[in-house]
Amino acid sequence: ELMSKFARQAAKKLATLRLHGPDHQGIVAASSQILDKYGCAITKSEQFTDTLENYFYQRSVFNTSIETEGSSLELNTEQKMEVEDDLLGLKEKFGLDMAMVNWREKRKKVAIFVSKYDHCLWEILLRHEAKELDCDISVVISNHSKLQSVVETFGIPYKVFPITNENKSTQEELEIDLLKHQLNVDVIVLARYMQVLSHQLLESFDHDQIINIHHSFLPAFMGSRPHKRAHERGVKLVGATAHYVTEKLDEGPIIDQDVIGVTHRDGPHDLVRKGRRIERTVLVNALQAHLEDRVISHNSKCVVFNE
Repeated sequence: ELMSKFARQAAKKLATLRLHGPDHQGIVAASSQILDKYGCAITKSEQFTDTLENYFYQRSVFNTSIETEGSSLELNTEQKMEVEDDLLGLKEKFGLDMAMVNWREKRKKVAIFVSKYDHCLWEILLRHEAKELDCDISVVISNHSKLQSVVETFGIPYKVFPITNENKSTQEELEIDLLKHQLNVDVIVLARYMQVLSHQLLESFDHDQIINIHHSFLPAFMGSRPHKRAHERGVKLVGATAHYVTEKLDEGPIIDQDVIGVTHRDGPHDLVRKGRRIERTVLVNALQAHLEDRVISHNSKCVVFNE
């Protein structure tokens, strides 16, 4: 009987509620009452109030199974729509900017963009193969064919779109068609993709759908060749930053960062080598947080909730 109880608990399906907006008394209570009304038990909840802006953030994970006489019933489609309608009423009542549920009915689809550097790509592919990333990798897109054999080893399609100044617009139109209309991807990861995305591509996706890894601890050493400039400056730390992509180069909302110590004995190549270690981890951490709906992006910042 004890084992059957654990089996029922493991079989329960979870959903995630995220909401944010101007802070008001009663938001937490009202959202909890909506979930309780439909028999949804909250398993984890975290809130944060930015007191400088009087702005509120919340993430709640809850069961979508209702316990009835020793068995559990999943919320049906009609009940889920009623939950969403009630949350829309909460959003309007408190003037929130978002009140959204991810019912986790399907895994998020990921597209990876890469050029010739392979360390971040390998990290994502290996973590995905080990089932540490809850997603489907739909395609890897590159402007070079160099890494095709690596990607196809994992059974993932690899598409090459060579980019020049003359064909960039046309090639990105083809990429947009593939990503949005054919594959319907949920998130794009730039795993050291050495091209600046155009306005037309960025406009085709939401502000929190494209994640980039930058090989410095932003906002220090923006742009290209940060390790060379860091070495010239004599820094004692090098870092990596994962952020959402905006039209302002390297200035998007930061999801994750880390640093590693260096000394005067380290040359530019040592800084690159050490930096790559943390680039891999930082990018995977950011992607994992995004996949688990732990990130809320607002204006120039991200709030990232705990695992």
